Amino acid sequence: MTSYPQWIEKRLRCALRRATTVDECAVELERLLSAPLAMQEDGSFYEVRHLVGQFKGLRIEIYSREHPPPQFHVSGGGLDATFSLIDGALLTGVVRPAQRRAIEYWYALSRPVLVKTWNETRPSDCPVGPIMD
Repeated sequence: MTSYPQWIEKRLRCALRRATTVDECAVELERLLSAPLAMQEDGSFYEVRHLVGQFKGLRIEIYSREHPPPQFHVSGGGLDATFSLIDGALLTGVVRPAQRRAIEYWYALSRPVLVKTWNETRPSDCPVGPIMD
């Protein structure tokens, strides 16, 4: 599992040191809470969602702590769906035919990147391990 870049911690610390009002501190807290990251028990950050790509207004993401089966998430343009990382099958969500064709096209070209991202972001305690092709 990759740790969240250290620059976010430095940026947050600098912003909080500069803050002179509760409102300014609240803005930084909102940024922290809305970022795609979580904090481990030791205080370090890790990315919860990894942006793999964008295509035709859609965002393709992999979540670090995922349940079986291996999957990727597609959102945007009124779409919120989950697909199998193994074969690209729709797992959850409703997808219009044109969106489905775009996702199938993207998946066929991008599966190696999806698998690589999936394997690089598996935490040691995740119930779904790496994909072995």
